Amino acid sequence: MYRLLTLLFLALFHAVQALSSTGNRLLVVTEDSAADKEKYSVFWSDLESRGYRLAFEAPKNDKLALFQHGERAFDHVLLLPTTSKGLGPSLTPNLLLRFINNNGNILLALSAESPVPSAISSLLLELDIHLPPDRTSLVVDHFNYDIISASEKHDVLVLPKPSALRSDVRNYFGGDGVIAFPRMVAQELGSASQLLMPILRAPETAYSYNPKEEAETVEEPFAVGGQISLVSSMQARNSARFTVLGSIEALEDAWFDRTVKAPEGKAVKTSNRAFAKSLTAWTFMETGVLKVGKVEHYLSTISESKSGNDSVAQLGYLNPTIYRIKNDVTFNIELSEYNFDHLSPFTVSPEDKLQLEFTMLSPFHRLDLQPISTTLNSTIFSTTFRLPDQHGIFSFRVNYKRPFLTNVDVKREVTVRHFAHDEWPRSWMISAGWVWIAGIWVTVIGWVAFVALWLWSEPAYEQSQGKKRQ
Repeated sequence: MYRLLTLLFLALFHAVQALSSTGNRLLVVTEDSAADKEKYSVFWSDLESRGYRLAFEAPKNDKLALFQHGERAFDHVLLLPTTSKGLGPSLTPNLLLRFINNNGNILLALSAESPVPSAISSLLLELDIHLPPDRTSLVVDHFNYDIISASEKHDVLVLPKPSALRSDVRNYFGGDGVIAFPRMVAQELGSASQLLMPILRAPETAYSYNPKEEAETVEEPFAVGGQISLVSSMQARNSARFTVLGSIEALEDAWFDRTVKAPEGKAVKTSNRAFAKSLTAWTFMETGVLKVGKVEHYLSTISESKSGNDSVAQLGYLNPTIYRIKNDVTFNIELSEYNFDHLSPFTVSPEDKLQLEFTMLSPFHRLDLQPISTTLNSTIFSTTFRLPDQHGIFSFRVNYKRPFLTNVDVKREVTVRHFAHDEWPRSWMISAGWVWIAGIWVTVIGWVAFVALWLWSEPAYEQSQGKKRQ
């Protein structure tokens, strides 16, 4: 009976446990919680089914606080559009940045129907994300719009799911299907920051304009084509995530399973629900999270008679603090990737490389780490190399930072010493020293021969012929 109750308790615990690797406390900031609960009911139910505990709060609520006793009161924040110019004293740009610096994640949703609050504009400028200055502009495309719902204004974009940012970058938002984005707010990303990543860019035929300006042509649009980022992301150096969705309407129940039709396409159902899941999963640390397991290094020997991993054999114990120059050393690191509710083996893209740096002030070696074995939830990468002919304090370092993946920066310091006096090879084993050894023995033998010749070659003395005088 006790065992059955224990199993039921564990099952219930895992059922309510959030899939996020950082926590399940989600703060939803909205002015009209009752209306938003009804308008986005499917979206909220999807989040709750994945284990999140939603707390709906007004932006200017006096009891609202992102921190309690110096710690985060919430793990994630979802900011919905508001009609007010400010968000109150609890959601200032400084507090939101502090929330990110404390490993909190933020999903910001915008709408062209609601002006962007000044606090949000200031926060985005801190992150080098720029919005249209008039705060009411939207994105239109006369070639990629829904002819059913936006036959005149062309402000409902119908686009395929995002493609990979680069060939060596994993795509967490792609797949089959199309997404409908009503009344999108354009974003322009600064080029100076390497932390910004566009999730979805606008087509080349799209542009941003202010609908209040009734004109036949737009002379100076805010941005056009690929300059426009429809969905943007920023991953901080501590791997905290900040995502900007340009259309909150894309998360409404009405657009989760709606029939749309592009000018030159067929009528299809939208994939907004699947895209909302992938977007929130990445923002709230359910996907793209790397975990470091065991990190090992040890003295090794290489056998020429064997090949592959069998040619390397361990000598001594794991993770010593001191090595000798010209030692053969093996380094292993275990990596896993968190995928919704479980850890899986991490695989490196064929176009990418996971590298080890053996560095002092600058790298002496930069070597590719190769997968040597795989477990149920991890992959072990390894490499074997010879230490440089240089003594000092060195570091094994794996610095792996890629878009949409949490940063991996592992560092292990070791000391590399010179040869001891009894570790140098004997002089007669060095062929270049044979000349000097021969010279020493020639000198010794010549000196002995000279001494022997001196001792055994005493000169003969002649006897005196004169008389002895007194």
